[in-house]
Amino acid sequence: MTAPAHTRSSADLIRAEAPVLAHNYHPLPVVVAKAEGTWVEDVEGRRYLDMLAGYSALNFGHRHPVLIEAAHRQLDQLTLTSRAFHHDRLAQFAESLAELTGLDMVLPMNTGAEAVESAIKVARKWAYQVKGVAPDQATIVVAADNFHGRTTTIVSFSTDDTARAGFGPFTPGFRIVPYNDLAALEAAVDETTAAVLIEPVQGEAGVVIPDDGYLAGVREVTRRAGCLFIADEIQSGLGRTGRTLAVEHESVVPDMVLLGKALGGGIVPVSAVVARRDVLAVLRPGEHGSTFGGNPLAAAVGSAVVGLLETGEFQRRAAELGVVLRDGLASLVGKGVVDFRARGLWAGVDIDPAIGTGREISERLMREGILVKDTHGSTIRLAPPLTITGEELRSALGTLEKVVTQEA
Repeated sequence: MTAPAHTRSSADLIRAEAPVLAHNYHPLPVVVAKAEGTWVEDVEGRRYLDMLAGYSALNFGHRHPVLIEAAHRQLDQLTLTSRAFHHDRLAQFAESLAELTGLDMVLPMNTGAEAVESAIKVARKWAYQVKGVAPDQATIVVAADNFHGRTTTIVSFSTDDTARAGFGPFTPGFRIVPYNDLAALEAAVDETTAAVLIEPVQGEAGVVIPDDGYLAGVREVTRRAGCLFIADEIQSGLGRTGRTLAVEHESVVPDMVLLGKALGGGIVPVSAVVARRDVLAVLRPGEHGSTFGGNPLAAAVGSAVVGLLETGEFQRRAAELGVVLRDGLASLVGKGVVDFRARGLWAGVDIDPAIGTGREISERLMREGILVKDTHGSTIRLAPPLTITGEELRSALGTLEKVVTQEA
């Protein structure tokens, strides 16, 4: 008989996973059992400062009281109807999210990948029905080094061999251009182009920030070409960069915005395509859907998330503490840090490969009580909850300095 989790050590629990879980992740060797705010605790009671925040899914920290209260209240009322029936929480969620983003209509889904898949379907339908592209000829332009999810269609336009290898045949209809290259983007757009799909900041690639004017340029290219601009804000949106949406740094309004992660408050998976009315209006009953998309629990939590963002408090915190983060990282360049990229409370940090790989640095930080995650090569990502204090952030930066300046 399997022993209860609370009686088993971290090492026992990690070993127990190996024979029964697919090995599609390589997590750090920490077993989290409790969390509150910016801190998590493992099964032995060791505490760690969470500097990853679930890849931005925990923008408001662990178990934010407003979000927990909203979830508890809804659990006592209604959790699921499917979209076969209306329910009393959906209109408020859609109204508030549309207003927050400055767009018109909402297509609620569950995961970020579902939002991306939904946007692809909508863009293609729009291209055929509105733009007049010949049947089955629509194309979508994407950027190299993108990360939009791991479904078979999405990995079809990934340039990451780990995501693609062994999963073909791949879905056609995508053109890949270099990120941050407007000339290449414009050259790839033609009369068959339904949309340009990009991340305003490339998260998985190492928090890659485009040049000033790039997003505005994408907007202008798509406007001239008569195609849609789809901004994947699943990681970058909802306060992370110091604005509600990362595209706001250039005052750009896309035709479609994709949201997820933080939209569920770290409680339930919630995602959405938010778009112009004439774009989402191409969908008709039966053409797309999700049993759990827009369910009452998701709508209640999502509405509470929007409520937190409507005050502007979290956007301001990300902007102000982002200066602390940027200044702290700048002081480490040449002292174990080769380079970094930061916007708001989000940074990709390139560690000197002579010191260690990103994985090794992440493990050393873990042993010092700081949780981060590596990405390609010797790059680590920092994305703390937006609730982090200045003192906590400075402490984390001090620990990073200790780790990158000590002997490997």
